[in-house]
Amino acid sequence: MTYIEGFVTAVPESNRQRYVQHAQEALPLVREFGAGRMVEAWSDDVATGAVTDFRRAVLAGEDEAVVFSWFVYPNRQARQQAVEQMIADLRMEKFADLPFDGKRMIFGGFEVLNEAGPGGTAGYVDGAILAVPRARRDEFKAFAQLCNAPFLDRGATKVIDAWEDDVPPGTLTDFRKAVLAADDESVVFGWVEWPSKAVRDAAWPEVQQDPRMAGIEAPFDGTRMVFGGFETMLDG
Repeated sequence: MTYIEGFVTAVPESNRQRYVQHAQEALPLVREFGAGRMVEAWSDDVATGAVTDFRRAVLAGEDEAVVFSWFVYPNRQARQQAVEQMIADLRMEKFADLPFDGKRMIFGGFEVLNEAGPGGTAGYVDGAILAVPRARRDEFKAFAQLCNAPFLDRGATKVIDAWEDDVPPGTLTDFRKAVLAADDESVVFGWVEWPSKAVRDAAWPEVQQDPRMAGIEAPFDGTRMVFGGFETMLDG
């Protein structure tokens, strides 16, 4: 089963180019260690939420942007092996000087629950984090699958929803804190890929009015969903 290593990070706006360089230099090693894909996307349309939002998820300062990123592995075992190799490989020492505050980065492993679309290079990404009652996992999967077609029919190239598997608690921040997850809830890390922001902006009003979306009840608390739009900086 496809496995996702998901990240959300606060990065100083002034460090954008340094972050891109950091990611570009890390890409060959990430791929060597077994990831089939690495994507890094910079916040572009991230609104302030009433209860939760991306900026609060990583305690972002006024001078910081939010980065939404992920690695794709063929399965959980491949991801675990990659983590072990990264820890042991001396070449990783050059990446110790991070262009962001690593203490506020949230990360974790997720099993893909829903995947649709041909894919390709993402020009723009709508990212989301949400908390779903564990007892409603199958209901959420059915909900996610119903939502695929309205997006894909309007130009999205891929839709992914991945279910919490290995999400460690953090001192300052973590995925569960980001969505105020209760003890009986799991975190979902997901996204919609678009060829460009223009396609995404044109699609959203139509998606919201699509009759196939009418009457679909979301099996989670939408007030705690974290979401926003991101410009892709690297897709390799």
